[in-house]
Amino acid sequence: MTTQQAPLPSGFSAQTTAREVLGERRLDGAIAIVTGGYAGVGLETTRVLAEAGATVVVPARSLDKARGALAGLARTELDHLDLSDPPSIDAFAARFMASGRPLHFLINNAGIMATPLVRDARGFESQLATNHLGHFQLTARLWPALRAASGARVVALSSRGHARAGVDFEDPMFDRRPYDKWVAYGQSKTANALFALALDARGEGHRIRAFSVHPGAVLTELSRSVPPEELAAIRSRLAAAGNASFKSLAQGAATSVWCATSPQLDHLGGVYCEDVDVAKPVPADFGEPWGVRPWAMDPAQAERLWSKSEAWTGARFSA
Repeated sequence: MTTQQAPLPSGFSAQTTAREVLGERRLDGAIAIVTGGYAGVGLETTRVLAEAGATVVVPARSLDKARGALAGLARTELDHLDLSDPPSIDAFAARFMASGRPLHFLINNAGIMATPLVRDARGFESQLATNHLGHFQLTARLWPALRAASGARVVALSSRGHARAGVDFEDPMFDRRPYDKWVAYGQSKTANALFALALDARGEGHRIRAFSVHPGAVLTELSRSVPPEELAAIRSRLAAAGNASFKSLAQGAATSVWCATSPQLDHLGGVYCEDVDVAKPVPADFGEPWGVRPWAMDPAQAERLWSKSEAWTGARFSA
């Protein structure tokens, strides 16, 4: 495993847009899947990849909503997927695999945030189930297509929220501890980072590299479960800390597009990225809203989560 959890530096910044990341490079002939690629940062990611020549498959739970968002955007395909429903994941992956196409970019962008306690049909807490386990199962089912690309990248959307919590292996589903929606969100975002770390270790030999991404603070539908007064309080705290600015959608999609496509990362993988660069490791008690905490870049924790995820989902990655 080749990792370098330290800024390159890339030459880009928090203000860089997804289109600026690509520059003049074309993606003609490439196939991408962007979960949640019909809203917010996901839609901007889809738009930039498609306009650069890639064919982008957008799986969506709400087909009507996605159809309207993608109207007029060339080289996009729409299909049904519910990440909280294991049979739906398998069915979507089977349809893609039946097309016989390789998969060059898998951007696991969809997610939920700070939701009330809900359990899926398996009894799993919904944020961990949707944000991590659904994407774990999806990636496993698409693994042969990623290998067939002879050079592929997987991008897992994590978040600065990972700083709130590591993965609680003793009670990950909140069966015994009191449910805290923000702790649950933080756990799921740490899981995204650990997934990319463990996936990269398995994929490097097949020319598949994986990255986790914090897109930045962007106002999108992701916050729909957060009451307006709570959002206002969060914005006030950011302002008091000198971090009042939010990224545009174009800026929010930049790190995902960079991790998926940039030749600057050809010899790296398994790293957590933000502001279009590899993030700096910081201590557990670090007070600034940037950097990656120790529990989100721990290989032993990544392997432990991998084993648990296999057991929870029944999904295995082919050799």
